[in-house]
Parts: sequence; C-alpha cells; structure tokens
Amino acid sequence: MSTYAIGDLQGCHAEFEALLERIAFEPRRDRLWLVGDLVNRGPGSLACLRAVKALGDSARVVLGNHDLHLLAAAWAGASLKRSDTLAPILEADDRDELLDWLRRQPLLVRDDELDAVMTHAGLPPHWSVTQAAEHAAEVERALRGEAVGDFLAAMYGNSPARWTDELEGIDRLRVIVNTLTRMRFIAADGTLDFAAKEGLDSAPEGFAPWFTYARDDDPRIVFGHWAALQGATPGARVRALALDTGCVWGGALTALDLVSGEYHVEPAHASR
Repeated sequence: MSTYAIGDLQGCHAEFEALLERIAFEPRRDRLWLVGDLVNRGPGSLACLRAVKALGDSARVVLGNHDLHLLAAAWAGASLKRSDTLAPILEADDRDELLDWLRRQPLLVRDDELDAVMTHAGLPPHWSVTQAAEHAAEVERALRGEAVGDFLAAMYGNSPARWTDELEGIDRLRVIVNTLTRMRFIAADGTLDFAAKEGLDSAPEGFAPWFTYARDDDPRIVFGHWAALQGATPGARVRALALDTGCVWGGALTALDLVSGEYHVEPAHASR
C-alpha cells in the first residue's frame, strides 16, 4: 500500500485524473492525502469535488481557504468573485450532498505511523501538533453544527492577526481558520501577514516563512496553499513538504509518496 499526498487541485480535474493514472493509484490498496483547495480558479471544480468524494475512505482531505469560500457562498451567501469557478457546484443537482460532505472534512490530518501531519497552509510554531489538532477541531465543530451559516458569515477578515489563548467566540475561530488555511509569513510573536502572497523575497520586514520557525521535533508537515514556493522550503528547520506547484497557473500537479519519498509530477495540460 502507498500513501500519496497531492497538492492543491483548484479545479484541475484533467490533471488530477492523469496523475492518478501516472502513479497507478488503486483505491482498494492505496491512500490519498489532499492538501485542500479542491476547487476554484480551474475549470473542473465540480468534477474534482465529485471525484474526490467518490474515493470514499481511500482519500483524506483537509479544507483550504477556497473550499471554505465555497461553503460560505452556499451557507452564508458570500459573493463570488469574477475569477471564481464555483457556480457549477452551486447549481449542480447534487450540490447539497457535495457541500454537506465538504463541510464535514477536517482542517488537520495526523498519522503518527507516517510521521506526518497535513493542513492546508502549514503548522504555526507557537502551536504543538496536539494544540493545532485541538484548535482545528473547534472550527470543525462549527462547520458541522446547525449554526454553520452564522459562523461562515463571520469567518472572513484579517483581525485578530495574532493568536492568544484568551481569544473567544468568532475572533478565536477566525484566527484558527486564518492560521491553518491562509498562513504564509509570520512574525516571531505569532502575528500573521496577509498581504504578501508571492515568493520568499516578498516577506515584509520583521516576517519570515512560517516553516523557518518550526521545531526540530515536529513531524513532516504536508501543506499546499503557497504556489510561489514551487515545492521548495529553503531555511526550513523541519521537513516542511510544500506540494502546491501551481497547476491552475500553468505549473504542475504534484504527488509525493509519503512512504518512499518519491515525487510524481503531472504538468498542466496545454488545453487549460
């Protein structure tokens, strides 16, 4: 059995199917880890959502910021941007089934046997893996509860920008969401930056990539979200495995065999 971690799909359905064929994925034998952002920007968002859901227990998914945006559009009436490709999902006959499945996915997956933890954006240095899992569970309960619409309506925003244990209510949940799904650069005191979205040379003064602060005893951290890294995490003190290689932007879709360490790459198709 192999376990493959795959970067952000973002609606790249043709490349996803080609990559599964390239690695000879067998659902009855193998497992997939998907780092979130299954949908949006690419042309096959609906097909990606259906394909991953159909994999059942052979796929483990964490939610990304684009997945949460889809849920907010469905449950809280969040406005779609011109570049969004979410309308086919919201108009699909099976939308309710797909969206209910999506909101029940976690924000963090941990496997001690694989010595790996997966979130969409990474693991902040001021949380242990256990703390991150506990905080992720707080958001998961909100997503699965009856007041999901109220939570999603208040989810957006950049404030507070720093975690403290005293945070409560929606401020607490918003920081957890932003940390696990939007984090790139972070200050030594844990303050998040939300403006810089390019490569490492775009770091604001006083900020650094989150993975340069991480602890040496952390497990492998599997994440996506940051396409500008193109899989490279220079200066990382831990085994930070960046898997978003920008398929939706003309790059590639990448899979990592978490057992053998082998990478497999499917270039973005020319028809995009």
